[in-house]
Parts: sequence; C-alpha cells; structure tokens
Amino acid sequence: MKKDKVIYWIATGIVSVMMVMSGLMYFMNPEVAEGFTHLGFPGYFRMELGVAKLVGATVLLVPQFPHRVKEWAYAGFGITFISAAIAHTASGDPGSVVAGPVIFLALLVVSRIYLEKMAETKVAVAT
Repeated sequence: MKKDKVIYWIATGIVSVMMVMSGLMYFMNPEVAEGFTHLGFPGYFRMELGVAKLVGATVLLVPQFPHRVKEWAYAGFGITFISAAIAHTASGDPGSVVAGPVIFLALLVVSRIYLEKMAETKVAVAT
C-alpha cells in the first residue's frame, strides 16, 4: 500500500503543480493570452480554464474531497489535455508542443489508477 501511495502522490503532485502553474499563468502572462489567440480561442475561455485548473488541482490535492468529486476533476483534466493536444495539432504547432498535454494525460491516468488502488485497499482493510 505504501508504494501505491507514493506513486499516487508523485503523479498527482506533478499534475496538480502543472495545473496550478498554468492556471496562474492564464491570468498573469500576456504570452499565454497570445497563445490562446493563436489557437483561436476567445479571451474569456482562458479565464474560465484558469479558474477550472485551480479548482481541479485543489480537489485533487485535498484528501477530504469526496471520491466522486475527484472523479469530475480527473474527467475535466482529461478533456483539457486531449483538447489541448488536438488544438495544438490543428494549429500546426510542432510535436514537442503537442507532446506536453499527452505526457500530462499519461500522468493523470497513473494518478487515477492509483487513486482507485488506494480506495480498494481501504475497503479491503475495512471489511
């Protein structure tokens, strides 16, 4: 179980730190605003996504949030990463830019798998 917790927290920590950093950059960095324009998104979408990333990272990092709420955060981040990869591909960005969201999607999947492993272990111990 300890190994599962370590893997879970490393993957979750990396994804969450990235989401917090990018969420904050959506509000503070003019280059990010230019990037959204390059991808064809309106400015208000950048603000919505920034707030959603901050909220989602908080949900993943705070253990007291219910499992079902965490599932919604995972789904939202999954959609975000897939959409980002598609948007960068469609805009003609290089593969190195497209690879970022794909790598974070893989880390998100690892985090989600180990969240379930830890939940199953808790149920098995309780019964």
